[in-house]
Amino acid sequence: MALPKLKALENAAPGKKKTLKSILLVVLAILLAALGLEATNNDWDLGKLLSGSSMSEARVMRDKEGNVVTSGGKYTDEYNCDDFSTQEEAQKFFKNAGGPSQDTNRLDGDNDGVACESLPKGPKD
Repeated sequence: MALPKLKALENAAPGKKKTLKSILLVVLAILLAALGLEATNNDWDLGKLLSGSSMSEARVMRDKEGNVVTSGGKYTDEYNCDDFSTQEEAQKFFKNAGGPSQDTNRLDGDNDGVACESLPKGPKD
């Protein structure tokens, strides 16, 4: 299948076309890399990756609340309902970690948007 030619580039100099192709290839590579990172359902520190750190060093850790932690804690995908004392606590983490669309922990077994329904509801206000 032939790609349609852009009218503005049809009569451009070969050097300009080559430069544009290079730019488009770099942009495509960046987009594919970003898609790959997103597809893994993990959080990564792109700054660390770009500075030469390994994938395991650049992986972002989150606490029970779903907040980024610098040391201790667990990775986002290492939690289960036993890690929480109340459903409210699990729900907050579930929401901060991406909610139903990114439930890598399978905290919402029936996909109704409510995490760890078997846990006690928590304190009443």
